[in-house]
Amino acid sequence: MTAVDPAHLAAKQREARRAIWFTRINKADAWFSVLGLAWIAPLIKALAGDNPRGQLKDVWRLLGVPLLSIVVFLMLWSTLAPKVVTSLGAIPGPVAVWTEAKGLHHDATVKWEKQAKFDERLEQRNQRLIDAGRASEVKDIAYTGSPTYYGQIWTSIKTVFFGFLIASAIAIPLGIAAGLSPTANAALNPLIQIFKPVSPLAWLPIVTMVVSAVYATNDGLFSKSFLVSAITVTLCSLWPTLINTSLGVASIDRDLISVSRVLKMNTYTKITKLVLPSALPLIFTGLRLSLGVGWMVLIAAEMLAQNPGLGKFVWDEFQNGSSQSLARIIVAVLTIGIIGFLLDRVMFAMQSFFTFSAQR
Repeated sequence: MTAVDPAHLAAKQREARRAIWFTRINKADAWFSVLGLAWIAPLIKALAGDNPRGQLKDVWRLLGVPLLSIVVFLMLWSTLAPKVVTSLGAIPGPVAVWTEAKGLHHDATVKWEKQAKFDERLEQRNQRLIDAGRASEVKDIAYTGSPTYYGQIWTSIKTVFFGFLIASAIAIPLGIAAGLSPTANAALNPLIQIFKPVSPLAWLPIVTMVVSAVYATNDGLFSKSFLVSAITVTLCSLWPTLINTSLGVASIDRDLISVSRVLKMNTYTKITKLVLPSALPLIFTGLRLSLGVGWMVLIAAEMLAQNPGLGKFVWDEFQNGSSQSLARIIVAVLTIGIIGFLLDRVMFAMQSFFTFSAQR
């Protein structure tokens, strides 16, 4: 009987553990990519000794080059900004914008403290009335202070998602119908071609008048300004989803449709079991495009209609004309861009989860 070399056996075990470790890293790499952290996997592999030179090249491409481009951008910004003088003074550089961002955070903290004190005083007042047997006089008074910067960000995010969800609920069924039926496609195509290029600035007055006429009170579940912005987002953002859904459904292998006929599937089963799984990648591409369009439309709608949100914040600062206004507007611009990126990442994460897509 041949004796087993302990050193050889230990080496094999180490090699097996190493293979399992790298398999797990490769699986995690897909999710790192979804989160915009694709450089983590090659860095871990390099530290583990798997072709360090090649892995570090990937780290440089995925992390070093983007960071270098940001540094170059900041240097150009800080160098060129002081040379551009406007009616409000020179364009603020990165340091001034960062200082103003901290100022907005401090302002939000002060407003939160004021609201907390207001809520505490209101609670004490109501408790005194209850103790005095005057419970009928208890009131729930809303705080009327100006919104914080973070509050306006949250308002914009809520509005864009509300409009986006309505657009998706309209666009996906219509896209499925257009993809499955040439007649439905012929009926919808003229409407898509006419309304898809319409600017949100053209929709806004119509939406405002319709909402004001139909939604007579402002005491309902949603305020008028919220509905105006959300419906404008809906009208402008549903087209990418509708078009991509129709294209995805129409691109399904005809053999699958033939199989559904042979198996005598009803319409619901055919759509849920055959159509949607095959068309999901293109549907999610449309959803990502729609959310990006909706975010851009929302800022313009809030700015023009003076509805609460980041768009109104930018317009108010422009009208304010103080020495801090330019820096605050740039803070808002950067905020809008970062939120737009994060919204796209959220949709890409959902796409990867439901379609197992590896594309970036």
